[in-house]
Amino acid sequence: MDEPAADAAYAREAIAKGSKSFAAASRLFPPAVRDDVARLYTWCRYADDVIDGQEHGHGQREVDDPAAKLAGLRTATDAALAGARTGDPVFDGFGEVAARHGITPRLAHDLLDGFALDVAGARYATADDLARYCYGVAGSVGVMMALVLGVPREDADTLDRACDLGLAFQMTNIARDVVADAETGRIYLPTDWLAEAGVPATPEAVGAPENRAAVWQVAERLVRAADAYYRSADVGVARLPFRVAWAIASAGRVYRAIGIERRRAGPQGLALRAGTTRGQKLRLIAGAAVSAARGERPGLAYARGGLWQRPPRP
Repeated sequence: MDEPAADAAYAREAIAKGSKSFAAASRLFPPAVRDDVARLYTWCRYADDVIDGQEHGHGQREVDDPAAKLAGLRTATDAALAGARTGDPVFDGFGEVAARHGITPRLAHDLLDGFALDVAGARYATADDLARYCYGVAGSVGVMMALVLGVPREDADTLDRACDLGLAFQMTNIARDVVADAETGRIYLPTDWLAEAGVPATPEAVGAPENRAAVWQVAERLVRAADAYYRSADVGVARLPFRVAWAIASAGRVYRAIGIERRRAGPQGLALRAGTTRGQKLRLIAGAAVSAARGERPGLAYARGGLWQRPPRP
């Protein structure tokens, strides 16, 4: 097996282990882009795992010297972007994708800058502060994914919508994992929202059973905020070819359903990981297919006014 083929095989295995939701959606992509989507996902997943002490997104543990590990990620990423073969399929595969689709070092480092905020233990006072973080760790991925899927760099509005989908995904993840994150010392909910709910911005307070009702209200508020970004993303998805639109819409519907489950579970379910069943996923994917096949254009008039704006990037 030649090196690019080996990189692709590694990426397909990584995506299958890392995310059942995204793995299911990725099978819908046209074969011509499927492997490049997997290569991009694998680099993003690996970087996240290094910083969070996980394996394929599971089993978070304390990381020794995360700053040094982040520096290593930057060095290996820069080498791959410069066209060097590192011998690591994660970085070599990403380098191939970046070269083919015009992913710039600045855009790649936006993701790593987001992880730097995790290394620093950053807190986010306002919704806009949180959106900036979500851009780093997820919105930038949406932009890179859109480039891989063939969206022209000049189509800034569609790239904005792709960024919005990434923000919505990350906000959903935060709402899903509020208590789990607090148990590892992390708080992502806007601290001014917590203050309004009467909850101190400490991991102990956010995770405390007596504060579940108030914290759930803040998490539910974040789910509602994410919905505006999902609606904006629908506009961009409607511009894509059928197979690509089906895949992205499927991922969006599955993630959106996680937020719905978080809301439905109420305060008593806040410590449980909200998710969707296999049957729910299949129904959501089928619904996305019907919408894409009919050429439905939901929310075409949905303006982005009031939503956080990603920074312009070369």
